[in-house]
Amino acid sequence: MNKLPELFANNRRWATGMEARRPGFFGELSAQQAPRYLWIGCSDSRVPANEIVGLAPGELFVHRNVANLVLHNDFSCLSVLQYAIDVLGVEHVIVCGHYGCGGVQAAWEERQLGLVDNWLQPVRDVVHLYREQLLQLPGEVERRDRLCELNVMIQAQRVCRTTIVQQAWERGRALTVHAWVYSLSDGLLRDLGFCVSDVSSTEAAFARVAGLGTIGTQSRVTAPGASAAPR
Repeated sequence: MNKLPELFANNRRWATGMEARRPGFFGELSAQQAPRYLWIGCSDSRVPANEIVGLAPGELFVHRNVANLVLHNDFSCLSVLQYAIDVLGVEHVIVCGHYGCGGVQAAWEERQLGLVDNWLQPVRDVVHLYREQLLQLPGEVERRDRLCELNVMIQAQRVCRTTIVQQAWERGRALTVHAWVYSLSDGLLRDLGFCVSDVSSTEAAFARVAGLGTIGTQSRVTAPGASAAPR
């Protein structure tokens, strides 16, 4: 039986290296979990959440699914959201998609993938809603990229519409919802301009950023709390 010894070897090297760089790290980590950020991202293996924002284990609470969807009947995602806000006390919810997302491409091309087609129906709904606008863009790459952006912004809007977030705001919680997209081609994050801290500004913020705009002009961002990198 192949027990994947190479992965256990990688794990030992990683743990040894981490403890050498930060003595006592695992003792501190096992004692408490206190992240400031919740990341809702895609399951794609090329988008490792902690690594691309430069945060260590324990600093980022993560939920991932195909095409980074936030559905109001998905109790896995909602449970993560509620636990992150009400128990862990996160201050920021980041919905992050990525260009080249296979689920988004399948929805745009109307490809059949099997069971996952049912999961991707909300992305197909976005295609239907924005098809005419997307077709005004010059090429297929631009259309798929913009669809990735629109999908992220819609999911961030859905986060704001959950009773979990709205009740947190009603209680006066300092909580901000962000919409970002990650580029596989250069490893950089881009802020899509949706940054909402109260229920009253949600719809206006979405209307402002969900117009067609220009692909790739969003400001780049670095790890949470750091300054944005210059273009």
